[in-house]
Amino acid sequence: MTIVIPEEYHIKAALQKQRVHCISNQNALRQDIRALRIGILNIMPAAESYEFSLLFPLGRSIIQIVPVWLKLKNHAYRSSSREHLDNHYLYFEEAVRHKHLDGLILTGAPVESIPFAEVNYWEELTAIIKYARQHVASTLGICWGGLALARYMGLEKENYREKLFGIFKTKNINRRHRITGEHDDYFWCPQSRHAGIADQVLEKQQEQGKLNLLAYAEEAGYTILESADKRFLMHLGHPEYDANRLVDEYIRDREKKNLTAVRPKNLDINRPHTLWRSHRFEFFSQWLKFVYETTPF
Repeated sequence: MTIVIPEEYHIKAALQKQRVHCISNQNALRQDIRALRIGILNIMPAAESYEFSLLFPLGRSIIQIVPVWLKLKNHAYRSSSREHLDNHYLYFEEAVRHKHLDGLILTGAPVESIPFAEVNYWEELTAIIKYARQHVASTLGICWGGLALARYMGLEKENYREKLFGIFKTKNINRRHRITGEHDDYFWCPQSRHAGIADQVLEKQQEQGKLNLLAYAEEAGYTILESADKRFLMHLGHPEYDANRLVDEYIRDREKKNLTAVRPKNLDINRPHTLWRSHRFEFFSQWLKFVYETTPF
């Protein structure tokens, strides 16, 4: 349960409070362990406030990792600290110039209702995805990041009339899979998105041997899926969230939409409880194990 971060990293104390062992780069070099370099392309609003959501579950794995925070040249990052980005984030070309990445995570982004071709950084992102498919053991896309991987594979998203928002009972539909196989038969999973991919489209892709469908929710559709070559893993939910983050999103939406925001399903906003903690830890832990076992370096 070790994560390698700078000594004065802004959320070090918060991670340690949650029993995540943090060590400096200097101390990591003294250990006879090759940590996994996990690139994290963070395009969430207020990027620095989102970092804990990923480092917490990643840091609970028994595998030592070095998070490599990535930024895009064509993204404005208006809600994020420019100083923080300059100090802790790299452009993708810088990150892979001298060292490979073992795994890559693409986060969600608040652009689900925008056609991919109209997203400012879409061309830049597709170049990164192309590189990753050839050189990175596994790329994990979360929410819009998962939709972006699917689009790269030729699958179009459809916009919803109403935001899919809340916690949904989800069925594990592949008990032999290396990443999801040991999940409970049913588990709870948070969703927060305005778009998705039609069930029949994904089912046809599986019939053609192009996709593996791994988890399904009656109200949210197929939630976890992977490419047939296992290079792309797509989780259209937000397993990294905690309950308070869903409440914060609801409050934000209400402020923007004059009280017409969708309330999160199956969540008491006055007494929110996280029902998916075991799913979160199991999912990220098994993904890191898969990366560790399949990376060629």
